[in-house]
This record gives sequence, C-alpha cells and structure tokens, in this order.
Amino acid sequence: MNRGDSRPQRADLVVGGAGFAGLALAIALRQGLGDTFSVTVVDPGLAHATSKDPRASAIAAAARRLFEAIEVWDAVAADAQPILDMVVTDSKLDDVVRPAFLTFGGEVEEGEPFAHMVENRNLVDALVTKARKLGVDLRAGSVARFDNIGNAINVALADGEIISARLLVGADGARSQIREHAGIASHGWNYDQSAIVTTVAHERDHNGRAEEHFLPAGPFAILPLTGKRCSIVWTETTREAERIIALPDDQFHAELEKRFGLQLGDITVAGPRRAFPLGLFTARQFIAERLALIGDAAHIIHPIAGQGLNMGLRDVAALAEAIADAARLGLDIGAPDVLERYQRWRRFDTMTMGVATDGLNRLFSNHSDVLRLARDVGLGLVERMPALKRMFIREAAGFTGEVPKLLKGEAL
Repeated sequence: MNRGDSRPQRADLVVGGAGFAGLALAIALRQGLGDTFSVTVVDPGLAHATSKDPRASAIAAAARRLFEAIEVWDAVAADAQPILDMVVTDSKLDDVVRPAFLTFGGEVEEGEPFAHMVENRNLVDALVTKARKLGVDLRAGSVARFDNIGNAINVALADGEIISARLLVGADGARSQIREHAGIASHGWNYDQSAIVTTVAHERDHNGRAEEHFLPAGPFAILPLTGKRCSIVWTETTREAERIIALPDDQFHAELEKRFGLQLGDITVAGPRRAFPLGLFTARQFIAERLALIGDAAHIIHPIAGQGLNMGLRDVAALAEAIADAARLGLDIGAPDVLERYQRWRRFDTMTMGVATDGLNRLFSNHSDVLRLARDVGLGLVERMPALKRMFIREAAGFTGEVPKLLKGEAL
C-alpha cells in the first residue's frame, strides 16, 4: 500500500541508485531547476549513516569541475590527493629493474592537476549531505518494477509504495535490475581477470606520483592517497586473484611487495583486500520509454585507464543538461527526443573508450616478447612527442569532444 493512500506520490524524476552518478545527477538537477523540480533517489545503501565503500577513485579534472559546479568538492578537497605526475613501466614480474618508458606531467592547465585520488566513502557522504540539504528525497530501498502509463512512469518500490514520475534513471550499477526489467540487453564479455584492490601505507612520501606497472598478468597501479598511503589496483587472472586474496597476511604481503617494490620504503597493508571481476559490457541502448541508464548500468570498461567512474560522470553531465534544457522550455523531460539527445551525446564516446581500454588490455596483458618489444618502442616514441602526450592528458582529464557545461565547471 502507498502509506495509507491509493494514489501514487508524484515526482519529476526518480533515480534508482545512490552512487556517485545517481547522487550527482539528483543534485545537479535540483540545484539547476530549483525547489519546484522534485527528485527522489532510491538505494538500499541509504539505510546506513555513512558509506562503507573501502575503495578510492581517480577523479579526472573534468569530473572535479563537475563536483565544484554542484558545490560538493570543497567538502572533500582536504582529503583529495592530486596526481602530480605519472610513470608507466613495462616489465616481467621478476625483472630487477623496471625502466620508465613513459612519463606524464600531471597538469592540464597551470595549477590544475589532471586528476585527484579521493576515497569513495568521503565523496559519497559529501554527496548525500548535499542532496539532503537541497531537499532531494532520499529513500532506503530499491526499485521493484515500473510501468509506463503514457505521460508518466509508475515506479513501484520494494516496500510497495508507488511514485509516478516523468522519468526514471537507472544508476544501479553493473547488475542493474532497472536495465533488466526494461529488457535492455547488455553485450560484451568477461575478461579472465580480477582486480585486487587494497590500501598500502609506506615509509616515504609518494610526492603525488602515480605508477602503472604493466606486468604479463595485467596492470599493477599505485595511486597516491593523502599521507604516506597509496591505493592499489592489481590485475591478475581470476584464478590467481582468488589464490592471492585467500593467502595468510604474511604471504599476501610478500606477493604485494614483489610487485610494489621498496622505492617507498617498508610497506604495510592498511585496508581490506577485495577482488572485483573485470569485463567489458555496454547496454545495447542507453534509453527506453521514459527511462535512461547512466554509469555502470550503461557501460563497464576495464580499469586500465582509470576511466570507469569518469565515464559515468560524463553521462551525468550530458543527461542533466538535456533534462534541464527541456524543463526550461516547458517540454516533457521524459520525451523521446530529450532522451535521444542524451544517447547520441554519450554513445560514441562510450564505444570509443571501450574499444581503447579493451585494446590496451589485450596489448599489455600477455607474455609475448614480440608484443612487448613493439609496445615498448611505441611507448618510447610517445615519450618523445610532447604534443601527443598533452593530447592523452586532455583525453584522460575529460576535455575532448563535445564537453557538457558541468564538466567545464559551469552551472546548468
């Protein structure tokens, strides 16, 4: 029952999922369109007072500008570690020396790092606080089903309540129930790889340097956090990752040290260790009748370039702009042409990034000496071409293509 009333509650927008993408979209639209635009966000995680996510994420410069535009960045800036430079190596696991084949300076503009590392729980908590302050209706629950009724979509929550909205956004992750209920197929494949994620404390200062060691099993990324800590994203075959995760602490430390090295002095594991399966998946379409998908519900890519989260925030910026433009003209925000604008905006970029990360993973995650020689020559050539390196930095920062307002730091 609907809390004693058979009539559905009304909202302009319902967002299923309270991760970075879902919350950022809700905040941007509430902020841009004002109190008369009603937004409900539904997620089981909202039952917790604070986020429990132990991971950290690389926030590209364009995504940081989005968080500045929606007035969230100041809440996490003190705990955000700028990536000041990046080093890429290519070696075998037992190689004594790991020569740097490619180095990147960390600025897209003077004084603006191309990325910051932020611990997920801090950013999610800041987003929740901002959403509450703006009057976003936050519900601890889930979307059970939904039905189109012509000029609206009736969204049934797991507790039986029904919300009648003009648009439903699926931001409920890789295993999106909203996507499945809409009958939208997802095409792609699983890699026989998993990413081991943990936090490492070390003796010496990292000086804001990120390192990516390309090893035969996959990339081993060392990403700087505030203080003398780093976030590790360590790719192995799925079977090997399971074995490593299950090791006793001393043996896990030995495997970690073999890959991490001692350039930052003695290391200790300073957070939980978890493994996440890797794959490449893209929803066949990002929209359906009165429905849009964003973030991992729309696409999953390999973390080799650190772009997964940032791709989701690009979705947010594009969809928010399409909705805001329609609302200001008095148009139906769930109309097919509004949603089609969003899909056209995001489809090509998503496919391009998926192909690029898949190609990089296949090129680097292998034992072929021939491919290793070819890619090392290629890396060496890029190292000697400053203009090409600048282009790569701008791509990683999110400033190529048709950039939505929020990613430029502009209000909707």
